[in-house]
Amino acid sequence: MTTETAKALQQLAEAFELIGAATAVLGAGNIPAGHAACYAKLIERIAQQTSRAQIRAAHALRRTGAHKLDQSSFQAIEEATEHPTLQNIEDAAGCTITGRTHFRNTRGMMRDWLDIPLGTASERLILADCLLGGVDEAGLPTPPWLPQLATEFNDPASDPRLVIAASKKLHSARKDLGEGEAGQAKKAQLERDSLTFMHAEPKSARKHISDLVAQVKAGKRSIKALLESIGIFKKGLRHGLIEYVVKALPSQAAYIEAFFASLDNPATVAGNREGLKDAEAQFTGEEARDWDDKQSMPDWAQDHAEGTDSDDDDAQADTEAPDATDPDDATGAETANEHETTEHQQEPGTESAPWEDLKPERRRLIGFMALLMSDRTASPPDKQPGLATPQVSIILNYERMLAQASDFAVTSSGIQLSPGEARAALCHAGIYPVVLNGKSLPLDLGRTQRLYSKAQRRAIRAAYRGCSYPGCSMPAERCELDHLDAWEQGGRTDIKNAALSCVIHHTARHCGLFHAVKIPQSRPMVLLSPELDPEQKLRINTYFMTPAEALEAEALADETTAQWRAGKLDAEIVDP
Repeated sequence: MTTETAKALQQLAEAFELIGAATAVLGAGNIPAGHAACYAKLIERIAQQTSRAQIRAAHALRRTGAHKLDQSSFQAIEEATEHPTLQNIEDAAGCTITGRTHFRNTRGMMRDWLDIPLGTASERLILADCLLGGVDEAGLPTPPWLPQLATEFNDPASDPRLVIAASKKLHSARKDLGEGEAGQAKKAQLERDSLTFMHAEPKSARKHISDLVAQVKAGKRSIKALLESIGIFKKGLRHGLIEYVVKALPSQAAYIEAFFASLDNPATVAGNREGLKDAEAQFTGEEARDWDDKQSMPDWAQDHAEGTDSDDDDAQADTEAPDATDPDDATGAETANEHETTEHQQEPGTESAPWEDLKPERRRLIGFMALLMSDRTASPPDKQPGLATPQVSIILNYERMLAQASDFAVTSSGIQLSPGEARAALCHAGIYPVVLNGKSLPLDLGRTQRLYSKAQRRAIRAAYRGCSYPGCSMPAERCELDHLDAWEQGGRTDIKNAALSCVIHHTARHCGLFHAVKIPQSRPMVLLSPELDPEQKLRINTYFMTPAEALEAEALADETTAQWRAGKLDAEIVDP
């Protein structure tokens, strides 16, 4: 066995040198684009193997009691790693002692000898407990805490990094799962659901697993306990900024998310980027775009204008934002070639500002400040940048509501509401009746109208919630409605002929990079190209769904794919 492990270590040392030599050549940059892609692909595979090996190495250190090696053993190990000959590696087998040693335990050895941060060392040992097993007080091996994920982790074809991320999340809820058979059953169900998400759509798996664990941690806390924890908390001054923490109920968060969605839409007055900069200028002292000359500036900005020529005829003209306050009225056109773009002419040598130079976090703060400073006595209220009117859509699952399930109400942004919050919303909110199933006749316009109506847009956004491309996180408010059957080729303006796509994936579909698939009595699905999805499975983007909805959607996609392959389903692959 010693010779066998010595040969394996020699191979590992040779692999280390080979990777270094290859990277020195490939990292130079003067390589073909295809070789660069191969380089990146192979490095990611190596990273996957390294992630798995790090957990196994930590497990091996603990299982063998390597922290008890004597001084001569460490000297032999140093010689073996510097000059990895087969003889040197065999001499480094080492000898453990029972007396005083350099390291108190495995974690201390990893920190002080391998220079691994203490938190990282502890994390790897926890993952070893979850995925490989541990060691009890008598030194006997124990089974892995997450046996289903352990099987996945040991599968060479799986990505261990995703399994590791899931294991971390599930371990964080260990105390919340409870003891006994009930706790074991809950843990097993979490493992099964996690594996379903990882196999179905890895891009969305992390989000759904986090949501599952969050639901476990939330438990069934009373509304009284929740109300005692909500609020805006001031953390203090840090790096020149005042920090606050906001804790809100899900129903309150729904309004906040809707407010942010309006700010994120540049086609609305509230989200107009130049207008947001003007609103921010009241606090930063930066020059706003609508100061035509020095006399029109406020007093605090006069000092910043010294030495500038404010009457420059070559200054860039203002652009007028669309007068839209409802996201439904600010939607993009139905096809990518229906957008009009305007290029701003600039003087030679000037730097072009990026289209989206206001980060989302900054936009949201501007909008919040505009809300605080708005004149609510005006009649009608003035429309101004940053001042959005949030509109919250709540989707109620009728079957789940009858079954008294706790997750029958969810907002269009994916926030799950409790039954009490849903009842309160029904009492105080304006209700829009939207039929998501059935024949959809009241919302079909046929060939009488090319653009989708406001009611249709609201229904489609409520049903799909975001971009149709699997794993895309672009919300519905920033997506475009697309005729699956092109209008100019006889396509109808019907709900079943509509898809929701962000700008990037809208254009990609029309370029033939992937296909939409029309399914009878179901939402459209997506078929990726063979190089991206060798399985050629029909897929649904579940990013904005709750974990329960996502599991149902993945099951529907699997069943639909099986029927389609068996020739039992009349699915239509839409032309670009």
